[in-house]
Amino acid sequence: MKEKNKSGNNFLVQGSILAAAAIIAKIIGMLYRVPLQNILGNEGNGYYSTANEIYAILLMVSCFNMPLAVSRLVSVRVQRGEYRNAHRVFLCAVRFSMLVGGVIALVTYVCAGLITKYLLSSELAVYGLRVLAPAIFISAILGTFRGYFQGFSNMVPTAFSQVVEQIVNAVVSLVCADIMFRYGESLAETQGNDSLAAAWGAAGGTFGTVASITVALIVVMIIYLSQAKTMRVRMRRDHTGVRESQADIYRELIVTIVPIILSTVVYNITNVIDLGVFSNVLQGQGYTEEQTMTIWGIYSGQFRVLMNVPLALASSLSPSVVPSLTAAMEKRDKAEARRKVQTSIRFTMLLTIPCAAGLAALAEPIITMLFNNETGTPLSVGIMQIGSLMIVFYALSTLSTGILQGLGQMRQPLIHCCIALVIHLIVLYLLLTTFNLNIYAVVGANILFAVIISVLNAISIAQFLSYRQEIYRTFVVPAVVSIIMAAAAYIAYMGCHLLMGNTVSTVIAVIVGVIVYGIGMVSFHGVTVEELAAMPKGSVIIRILRRMGLLR
Repeated sequence: MKEKNKSGNNFLVQGSILAAAAIIAKIIGMLYRVPLQNILGNEGNGYYSTANEIYAILLMVSCFNMPLAVSRLVSVRVQRGEYRNAHRVFLCAVRFSMLVGGVIALVTYVCAGLITKYLLSSELAVYGLRVLAPAIFISAILGTFRGYFQGFSNMVPTAFSQVVEQIVNAVVSLVCADIMFRYGESLAETQGNDSLAAAWGAAGGTFGTVASITVALIVVMIIYLSQAKTMRVRMRRDHTGVRESQADIYRELIVTIVPIILSTVVYNITNVIDLGVFSNVLQGQGYTEEQTMTIWGIYSGQFRVLMNVPLALASSLSPSVVPSLTAAMEKRDKAEARRKVQTSIRFTMLLTIPCAAGLAALAEPIITMLFNNETGTPLSVGIMQIGSLMIVFYALSTLSTGILQGLGQMRQPLIHCCIALVIHLIVLYLLLTTFNLNIYAVVGANILFAVIISVLNAISIAQFLSYRQEIYRTFVVPAVVSIIMAAAAYIAYMGCHLLMGNTVSTVIAVIVGVIVYGIGMVSFHGVTVEELAAMPKGSVIIRILRRMGLLR
């Protein structure tokens, strides 16, 4: 029993390390997007987001999911004590990533103009996409190194490199965006196209991605070399006698990664498809490219940037779930797998539900604090208030997809994503054309997309593990306490705003919300002492709560 608790603690600790790093990285990303938004404007931010969304899809095709596949394959061999084969998987994955990533990067650079002009009706995003092309090749290699470490349930290299990556990205993006925006202004004067400043500024901003990924790769390579001696010792002690051929490893690598790539592409391609449908429908309704890019820039550059901070929790917990569940299934221990599934879902919901409620309640103060009070602020506030549900369901769908992949069920997430995507597109088109909901159609269709995936994934998990999800303490109690928390935070903001400025009032309201939520969860028995103890620094949390009289 102690060993199981230790395993559970390690699983949560590693997940929390990655989650903490991801949140820090997302916060840095959110903060630098504020001055970047100010440099580029809404139109430039639209071009910047368009280039990045295409880049994200191409990155997924070129081994973005290599960390997940490599961590799963390495974890299986580590559980068997086959350290030589685990290292062979890594070496084969590096070669595979270099080949696929290099080809996709070259194709992206050559075909960037065709993609942006004919697929997305956003021709001037071509400059940013071409700048991003080399990052595809570098990211493929970086992902392999991260997956190798994750296969040993070591999330520290990934976490550290993510933070370094985002810091470099923030600095370089801002400097280059400003330089290239001014260059674009000079071109605009000679060529008579005012949009060139925004387009070239966006290209400068994307260079930060290339520079940051390069630095992150150097960081993980240094960590890898520093641990090479330990790995050699492990391989010398590997007496299993099983030596896999490279052909077998490549075959298993492809069989593992293809379903993951396809499901992830379908899952994440919605934003690119949304942009294409949204741009074409609105331009058919009389909107100009500049107007559609401005609206999309508000949606992607403000709402989605903020939304990605709490979503980092779910996307970061998945990498720690996969090797953990893989180990449980390798031991044929479904009881342990069920415990890990329940723990990960509860942990995610306990954190994302209050984040969604808080962003909805304090939407206007947060938008005003982070972004310039432009004409787009009311639209951004409306999007955030309506779209807060996306945070919960996207977190649940992301995590449950990772759970299925950790259980070795690779096809189900792909099938579920395809079903959800078809329904999503039909609903999106109807909301845009029949109901004329503009950008709110995109928000509503995305909520439905995530709900469908969450439900279908939950059914598959239940069937495979004979698992029954606990509802009351996982969903009901956090939702009720979050509503109380949101009301308390809003009242605190309104009271403070009578005497103080917006920023100070918003910070105080957030602190009040965190305190109210923590007290509420304990008071409503939303968390147990055992669950608190399993969390990172759980013993410290328990001592504090006991001193406050909230725990016996």
